[in-house]
Amino acid sequence: MNKEELKIGEISKPRFEFRTFGRDFAAASARMARLSVPVPEKVWERRSIETYIVSRTNDVNNTKIRDGKMDIKTFIREQDGLEQWNPLMKGEFPLSAATLRDEVFPAFKVANIPPLPLAAYTLDQFLALVREHPDLQAVRVEKIRYGYMVNGTICETGEVYINGALTRTINSESTEPEDILKTIRDCGLEGVENINYLQAIKRVIGMIDKPLAN
Repeated sequence: MNKEELKIGEISKPRFEFRTFGRDFAAASARMARLSVPVPEKVWERRSIETYIVSRTNDVNNTKIRDGKMDIKTFIREQDGLEQWNPLMKGEFPLSAATLRDEVFPAFKVANIPPLPLAAYTLDQFLALVREHPDLQAVRVEKIRYGYMVNGTICETGEVYINGALTRTINSESTEPEDILKTIRDCGLEGVENINYLQAIKRVIGMIDKPLAN
């Protein structure tokens, strides 16, 4: 069976991912840059400011908001230490009360869904609901990402500011787990913990009592 050729920024079937967060991945980042084939200029450097909604009662649905649009991904399975995620919901503010009640708040797995008397909610109105909920927290995440492609996998390194706290990230993702595992070996990342965005944010803000990878 032929492998699916991945292209950065294009939709494919659900990918597996290795990602980690910590203070220093300089050596691995340098190797990733050296090993990379040329990539489109648009992914050389990307900057974004996003809001992640984290829940004390949820570790399987990853919710982020960027440019007024909500994106929820759900954890599918783990294989060979890699994680597979798939889109669960996409929406643009204002979001209807029905969408919040039936799709968004259930994804947070919270016990109490707040009253939703309005027909639709702007981003600010939604964030006000989040601030009032005891199990939810909105977190500002600023990303500076540098794109690569190694062994046919989509890769990046980056600086990530979580509520202003600087951490660094490096990742490899593909529909083919064996290609990611080779990239991990080639970049010297064997034995480094796989930490997704949801887990990293919770650790930085103290919702989870656990350090990052280094």
